[in-house]
Amino acid sequence: MNGMWESWGGVITATIAALPLAGGVVWWLARRRGVWRNALCEVGMVVGTAPWLWMILTPAGTGRSVNMVPLRDLLDQLRDDRVVEQLGGNLLVFAALGFLLPMRWAWFANPWRLLLVGAALSTAVEASQFVLSIGRHSSVDDVLVNAVGAGLAGLASNRWWISRTAASVARAA
Repeated sequence: MNGMWESWGGVITATIAALPLAGGVVWWLARRRGVWRNALCEVGMVVGTAPWLWMILTPAGTGRSVNMVPLRDLLDQLRDDRVVEQLGGNLLVFAALGFLLPMRWAWFANPWRLLLVGAALSTAVEASQFVLSIGRHSSVDDVLVNAVGAGLAGLASNRWWISRTAASVARAA
């Protein structure tokens, strides 16, 4: 965690500064559509995910590397001081998305679908890191941990998930 503020203080500051704007967007969407919950979920997914993507896609030099062997990078991280930063950060990348997606759309109210969404989006991010050659390490372990983070966050919001029955009733009304 050494140097975290030096590296990411700008992202944190920008995210905090954007919260009033996000609140305004929630208010505007809710007034326009008449549904506060949907507006809050949609804006929350963006505000909770964008800063992590900003960090992940920030260039860290040039070049690229890739690891396609599952659990190799995780084991390396357990051996040094990066475990909290790397594991914790990767669990949080798509956590807001996993938490709020099933609260907004009933189709995602399934842990396997949340894992699939987390894995698909994480694969896209890791592929982008590799293709853009921004000095980042692309790893299958990041995909796995990002997907698990989305799934666990979704399970944490389980009590507020929209059921298929409630969604069909809402559409009929």
